[in-house]
Amino acid sequence: MSELTEALKPFIGMESHTDTACDVVERGAVRRYAQAIMNEDPIFSVACENNKRYGGPVAPPFFPTHLFRRPFGVPDPIQNNAHDPDFDGIVAATISGLPELTPLKGYALLNGGSELEFYRYPLHGETISMKSRYADIVEKQTSKGLIILVVIESEYRNEKNDLLIRVRRTQIRRK
Repeated sequence: MSELTEALKPFIGMESHTDTACDVVERGAVRRYAQAIMNEDPIFSVACENNKRYGGPVAPPFFPTHLFRRPFGVPDPIQNNAHDPDFDGIVAATISGLPELTPLKGYALLNGGSELEFYRYPLHGETISMKSRYADIVEKQTSKGLIILVVIESEYRNEKNDLLIRVRRTQIRRK
C-alpha cells in the first residue's frame, strides 16, 4: 500500500451535501434534450396514452444528469481562473459537491466511464436533487505507470425523495 493510497483512504465514503438543480424539469429544456438525443417520442411533450401511467409528460431517462449547471449570478470557475497559469481546468469534484482530493492535486483527469441505473422517469415540473459520495478509490499499476481510479456515485431524486437515477462515474487520475 503506497503513501498516496493511505492519504486517499479517508475520502472513501465522504458525501456531498444534497444539491438541488437550479431549474425544474421544464418542457422547453426537455424538448431541446429530446431533440439532441434524436428521440422526440410524444411521451416527452404531451399527455398521451403512453405516459398516462407515469402521470403525464416525462423527461428522457437520463435528463436529470444534465440539470446541474451553473445558475444565473454564480461566478464561472473557468473565467475566475482564466489568468491563473497553474489552473488546470479541473472542476469535476466541485460539480458533484465533493471535497477536492488534495493528494491528487496536479494529477491529470480522464473519463473512465459511467454506469447508470434508471429507476423512474422524471415528470415535467419536478424538482431534482443530487447527492454524491466517493464510493471507492483504487490504485493500479499499469504498463504506463501508476493510475488512481476514483469512483463517484451520485443519486438523483425528486422532491418526494423518489430515486430516479443512480450514476457511478469512474475518473482515471495519473501524473
